[in-house]
Amino acid sequence: MAKLYFKYGAMGSSKSAQALITKFNYEELGMKVWLIKPSTDTRDGADIIKSRIGLECRAQIITPEEDIVEAYRKAGRHDVIISDEAQFFTPEQIDQLRTLVDEDNLPVLCFGLRTDFLTHFFPGARRLMELADSLTEIKTVCACGRKATVNARIDETGRIITEGAQVFLGGNDSYIAMCHKCWKDKIKEQSEI
Repeated sequence: MAKLYFKYGAMGSSKSAQALITKFNYEELGMKVWLIKPSTDTRDGADIIKSRIGLECRAQIITPEEDIVEAYRKAGRHDVIISDEAQFFTPEQIDQLRTLVDEDNLPVLCFGLRTDFLTHFFPGARRLMELADSLTEIKTVCACGRKATVNARIDETGRIITEGAQVFLGGNDSYIAMCHKCWKDKIKEQSEI
């Protein structure tokens, strides 16, 4: 019985690397993988999934208007779907991935962020939390040693940013994974200065 998986973690927790390793493992067994990503993620190139440790692979881009079931049917039969940056899919697209699990008995593995820089759910991540058969947190650590759960957005001087659009693409220059306590303490410290 196929399942919908959501493997989530803070920035720098190796989500993309794990997605690409999982793809390799399926392919090593002779299985066909449909690797997809939302068009919102253009950080490393429109159709590239790239991990911080250097693994990379081309993926099919899915726009917000696209029906994933229809796109899958056009792509041809596969044994598994793997998606990176799944938080950027629309809730309707997450429902479409669920449809492929239920109707085609197709495993779907989604990797992505759970929350944004203000600790609010991304719409796609919220829907995955509601629908996934399996939820797995990919852990990383804060500089203090605690588990990091916040994707703290920073400016060029390292100050925590607490306003702005939910989606802002960036890497280590724009985000730091922090525990909630350090994040709150840093915001408080900044407001007192």
